[in-house]
Amino acid sequence: MIEGIIWALLGGLMLGLYALPGKFTKHFEEENTWGLFFMQTMFLVPILVSALLIQGVGDIFSDPAVQAALPGMIIASMLWGVGVMLWGKAIHHIGLSLGFSLFIGTVILVGTLMPIIINMIENGLVAGAPESGQFVLILSGVAIILLGILFNGRAGILREADAPAEEDSKGEAKSMKAGITIAIVGGLLATGFNVAFTLGGGPLSNAVVAAGNPDWMVSLAVMLVVFLSGGVIMAGYFGWQITAKKRWKHFSTPSFAINFALIFVMAFFHYAASVAYGYGASLFALGPVVVYAIFNTTCVGVAVVSGLITKEWTEAPSQARKALYLGLGCMIVGVGVLASSQYLASQPTAEVATVINAETIKRINLTSQG
Repeated sequence: MIEGIIWALLGGLMLGLYALPGKFTKHFEEENTWGLFFMQTMFLVPILVSALLIQGVGDIFSDPAVQAALPGMIIASMLWGVGVMLWGKAIHHIGLSLGFSLFIGTVILVGTLMPIIINMIENGLVAGAPESGQFVLILSGVAIILLGILFNGRAGILREADAPAEEDSKGEAKSMKAGITIAIVGGLLATGFNVAFTLGGGPLSNAVVAAGNPDWMVSLAVMLVVFLSGGVIMAGYFGWQITAKKRWKHFSTPSFAINFALIFVMAFFHYAASVAYGYGASLFALGPVVVYAIFNTTCVGVAVVSGLITKEWTEAPSQARKALYLGLGCMIVGVGVLASSQYLASQPTAEVATVINAETIKRINLTSQG
């Protein structure tokens, strides 16, 4: 159990810090940095990792069962790509703090409960549900985490309350209501990552193991489909942005090599974060329920602490800082509650042992990446 939580914390740490090297690029506009980042993290890194680590990639994806699952996986992955793009739009309207909190909050709420719902559908409401005490702890932990994220969002609103009304590049006023709506819708679509894992986990699991690979590489195979499919949406979006804003010329700079290297580090950490999460979630029953929330909460917590270290909140009102500290405290407590729920699940009682069978564990371990 402890090992799985450590992997979740490591993944959240990497996801919270992956963007840091982007601060050191030179002569790149925002569209250049993020356009190159998404090309690397969605295409270059997954293809390299899969080619180096997975045996028999061609045989795996030529398997008839995998072929049948691919269309649904691709559609769900593209919806995930749209959700990530909407997140960027939400941040444009309502700022990073509130946009990040609402988006991740929606993802945590839906993504954490989805494995439980899937198990209850497959095995029945009673047999598929966690033991009552554990279920109460899971719901309580998620509720406390979401309360912390709401405090973070409140802190963002208070910090920006005294700022003059902003306009976008077209001279149109930014809309708080539109931004909130976009963030929530984007969070819902981003759970397409989970759906893709649910649809492809079973067929790919059999094919990956049959090709002579260990079980944990199933996540790499599923992520290859998810990243490539979602990357099509992101590549199209940034290609349009770079063209519309005439940013292509900024790639022709003496700093391109060092920028490419810095952004590759970003891409690798972004991808490795998902791998760390997937491995941690595979280590114990109902791991995705607990690990998913810990993973995303750690990411938010690291982002908040990074903002404090870089003095982004120095000029914020005292009420905003108090709300931020309350939010961070709630998230830490919520993670502790979730960890205790997994400790309860690890006890060798007959009631807990009947919650979920080995095959269902394998299926659920593949549902909550992202």
